[in-house]
Parts: sequence; C-alpha cells; structure tokens
Amino acid sequence: MSARLIIVGPPGAGKGTQAMRIATTNGVPAISTGDLFRAHAKAQDELGKLAASYSEKGELVPDSVTNKMVEERLAQADAREGFLLDGYPRNLSQVDALDEILKGEKIDAVIELKVNDDVVVQRLLGRALEQGRADDTEDVIRRRIELYHETTKPIIDAYAKRGVVLSIEGEGTIEEIGDAIEKAVAEFLAQ
Repeated sequence: MSARLIIVGPPGAGKGTQAMRIATTNGVPAISTGDLFRAHAKAQDELGKLAASYSEKGELVPDSVTNKMVEERLAQADAREGFLLDGYPRNLSQVDALDEILKGEKIDAVIELKVNDDVVVQRLLGRALEQGRADDTEDVIRRRIELYHETTKPIIDAYAKRGVVLSIEGEGTIEEIGDAIEKAVAEFLAQ
C-alpha cells in the first residue's frame, strides 16, 4: 500500500527504528533529513556545501536548502508512489513548502509517537551512558524535549486541522509500538 506519511516524536522516541519498519511494511522509502544532509555532505554537491557552511558555524540550515533537498529526494522514482518523512517538516514554513512540493497531492497520515518526557529522559540518559556522551546531561536532554514540544506543536496542530494525525503510544516494546502503528495506519488509510 503506497502512502505519503510523516513520523514525529520527541528525541529518543524510537522514530528511526519505527520509520524503517513502517517504510518496509508500506513499501515506501524512509526519508530522514539527517540522512539527506549526510548524503549531500558526502557527495560535496552544491546543496551539501551550502548546508555544511551553516552547520559548521553551528547555525541551522535555512529552510530553503532543506526544502530543496526534500524536493529533489521526493522527485526520485522510489518516492513517487509514497514515502515516510522523518525530521521534516520542522516548522510551519516547511509544512507550506511540502504542500508546494507535493503539487496538490496530500499527506495521508502524520504518525505522532507520544512518549512521557520522563521516559524520554531515562532513555536518552541510558543512550548517553552507552555511547559515552558526557554532554548529554539531564538538563540538556530536558531542553531538547522542551524545544521539540515548542516547535512540533504547531505542526501537529496544522495537520490535526486536516484530520490526518494518528497519535500512537510510544512506550512499550519495539514490536508492540510497531504493531500499533501498522494497525492504526492500515485502518486510517482504509477509510
């Protein structure tokens, strides 16, 4: 079943893990903006150099650059019938840009992984310990979560007005969460 999907959730919610599963189940590519940035940087193409010029200074890559990367990726053959976006759109300007890129096609569903902030903190502290990331303190993690809520709420609200947000409980095993997502998406798309 082809579908145009977006997945959102706080850091540590398991978006990447679930994105791969959803993409496989629905036969669509999982497209992460992080992966796009890395691919363009590795290719050292015009967009990659432009993105690097900002990120090397610790600045956010402008929407225009990110939008162009997403537009180019969605134009590729494997994404024509559907896709799963992870990490995009990140703001209302990007929501509008995605509407333009889709040229009248619609996003079928936005999968919102809901995870309690304290659970996210524990997951990320555990991950930081495993990976030796001393800079990931509880204060830093809580700030990242706060930023996530501030920036994502308007996006969720915009898509909720379109009636396409599926809120999924993001606590449980990978399989339980994945099964809940698959069931919700299949039922929603069948309507």
